[in-house]
Amino acid sequence: MNNSSTINLKTDNMPVETEGARRATGVSTGSAIQSGRFPDPEVTEKAVRRKFNAKYKLRILQEVEACTSQGQIGALLRREGLYSSNLTTWRRQHKKGALAALSPKHRGPKAKNINPTDRCIAELEKENKRLKEKLKQAETIIDVQKK
Repeated sequence: MNNSSTINLKTDNMPVETEGARRATGVSTGSAIQSGRFPDPEVTEKAVRRKFNAKYKLRILQEVEACTSQGQIGALLRREGLYSSNLTTWRRQHKKGALAALSPKHRGPKAKNINPTDRCIAELEKENKRLKEKLKQAETIIDVQKK
């Protein structure tokens, strides 16, 4: 028995035998080159996180409850592109407080409740400071002109 391997490479529909040839890791026999099948070099856009509203979550939970035979829930999840962890989370939320628990939570810092009079006072103080600086500059100019 011979330890060398024989590889058939096809180029222009003519078989070429290469005895004992070795290929680098990840290099194909040429079939991908001949057929022109290469991965798309274009970069795809970044995936956007999906957001599910409360009505959608409730509809899916109702459909899951209606599933009776084995495999129906899996088919539903595949059809909708969901994971079983989504169902687990939504069921837990539903038990805690029905529709209110299923509504999306607002993220980020809480909005400050600013009193309209506070805003007006801040604007007036800013204008007062600006006018004082302008007055100081005008007084300096007058003092220089007197000398």
